[in-house]
Amino acid sequence: MSATVTVPLWLAILVGLAAAWALYARILVPALRWYVRRRGERVLDEVGGRLKLEIRPFQRTRRQALIDVLVHDARVQEAAAAHARDQGLGREAVTRRLRGYAREIVPAFNAYFYFRIGYWLGRRVTRSLYRVRIGYSDSAKLARIPASATVVFVMNHRSNMDYILAAYLAADQAALSYAVGEWARVWPLQQLIRSMGAYFVRRDSKDELYRRVLERYIVMATEAGVTQAVYPEGRLSRDGRMREPKLGAIDYMVRGFHRDGDRDLVFIPLGINYDRVLEDRTLLAELEPGARRPGALRAVANTLGFVLRQARLALRSEWKSFGYACVNFGTPISMREYVAARDLDFRRLGKDERFERIAELARHLMGAVARLVPVLPVPLMATVFLQSLERPLSEIEVKSRAATLAERLEGAGAHVYVSRRDREFAFTAGLQALALRRLVEERDGLYAAKASELPLLRYYANSIAHLHA
Repeated sequence: MSATVTVPLWLAILVGLAAAWALYARILVPALRWYVRRRGERVLDEVGGRLKLEIRPFQRTRRQALIDVLVHDARVQEAAAAHARDQGLGREAVTRRLRGYAREIVPAFNAYFYFRIGYWLGRRVTRSLYRVRIGYSDSAKLARIPASATVVFVMNHRSNMDYILAAYLAADQAALSYAVGEWARVWPLQQLIRSMGAYFVRRDSKDELYRRVLERYIVMATEAGVTQAVYPEGRLSRDGRMREPKLGAIDYMVRGFHRDGDRDLVFIPLGINYDRVLEDRTLLAELEPGARRPGALRAVANTLGFVLRQARLALRSEWKSFGYACVNFGTPISMREYVAARDLDFRRLGKDERFERIAELARHLMGAVARLVPVLPVPLMATVFLQSLERPLSEIEVKSRAATLAERLEGAGAHVYVSRRDREFAFTAGLQALALRRLVEERDGLYAAKASELPLLRYYANSIAHLHA
């Protein structure tokens, strides 16, 4: 016996949506996770043997397990109890907040995303925009870093491109774990970033409970030997100069360091510079009185507008490379040697003395980074024009002054990525880059800085100003 059952359209739609959600949540998502996990394991087997800094078991641990360990960490629980007393909250409410912070921070590293998707994107993006170079590397001492050491790359922060550039150039050595700001917490970017081992941080957060969860995660990762990368400056430089280092992440890393332990903590200074920073005008605009930071939608709109402008130039065959993007890898700084030379044990210092010593360490690290910042054609040319505001210069005069400045910087120990063999080409390219962006004007064969663009010229000159101050 059969009969026709009639149901309202709205009910049929609800049933269909429920069935689709069940199919997605119960079948498609688990299948996708299994597939990605399996591909990740294959990539690990393939690349694991050639990496100089191996991927630690901590990074391969399931994300939910790491979240549980972090939430139930003894010091995190102490902070949670204090937070509950201060805020008058129940245990369940504080635990929910704890889990929210832990899920926000803990990454979900997958080797397939890092070494296949991430590396491919990094290579294509950086090489399509720049002439990418490693200018200097202390290869001999880098090769002598113990395999058991926790390695932390310390670098200056010029552009959001830094994340992509450094990860791409270091891909044959390690999988880098970054601290990424809240700007990247947008779908689907945050999923990709988290899958590449990065963790999100709230800059300048005053929430003590959040700060303790973040601290304990960084301590756990450092003690487990995870290779990390940090920007002690915190935010991007707005005026082109290096900023004073913030102490948070370095303090967390050093706080758990055992100078007599089995695992050394090694900082590798890394200097980055560009002939063109993608965000240069946006960063300068934030220095204006009353300027507001753009919201997420405005930032996305600005990025899309920039991409469309470049695509339009490419379609007209008018697009030009943005010049050099260069990275220098410096001499490793062993914490075991550092504390031994100063008879220090950070774990036994009081709060005030520890911060004083951490500040000394941060200045020491950033001093090493500052000396590594590459001198590139555009910053060099920008410096020449700012030093010659009194009158226009011929092309020969511009190049002559640039050559003199380059030699003086080399004599002072700076890393000038303007080789003597290709110096004429580099100077010409640097001058053309400034002219194409209308930062300098050419009249009757004489070049002069454009008055309205002096702030942008200073921005690029400031990137190497500390090298010849």
